[in-house]
Amino acid sequence: MTIEKINRDSSTRYLQARREEGQSRGAFDTEIRRLGAVPRVETAVERAAPPAYVAGILGIEAGAVAAGRLRRMFANDRLIQLADSYIPLDVAEAAGIEQPDPGRGGIISRMAEAGYEQTEITEEIEQVPATGTEAELLGVDEGTQLLRITHVGRTAEGRAVEVAVHTLAPGWVLRYSVPTS
Repeated sequence: MTIEKINRDSSTRYLQARREEGQSRGAFDTEIRRLGAVPRVETAVERAAPPAYVAGILGIEAGAVAAGRLRRMFANDRLIQLADSYIPLDVAEAAGIEQPDPGRGGIISRMAEAGYEQTEITEEIEQVPATGTEAELLGVDEGTQLLRITHVGRTAEGRAVEVAVHTLAPGWVLRYSVPTS
């Protein structure tokens, strides 16, 4: 089965019930299963310095180490997303998320259980030219315009506890719902 369009519905994807639907490992897992495809995620976990702009959002010094979850995300056997998440070390340690499989509901559920519930999520979307590595991995020409989502999860106190940089292969549909009152 080939998926032509991948729907990412940010109006509901982060709700606990959606992230934990069935034995889902998070929002991506649920979305891909709902499309009738088989999700697969290859995750490398490492302690490393995030990009400077990510460190700034997390409130850590540029060059300081954070927990990194570097993921390649597939629908069936097609790589459709590169997603690198960075989490402050104290949060990662408390939530026990420094292993490839964080369990049902993914790292957002583990953070909530550890007292770092993400109560506000902001996503900034921009078009960026594919780097040579991204082009090779995602099957596009270098310089092809791709969508990049910078996801920031904050606690009720306003602390950024996760910054995820998602680079999407062609074929994504992004949906957002905004309350008007």
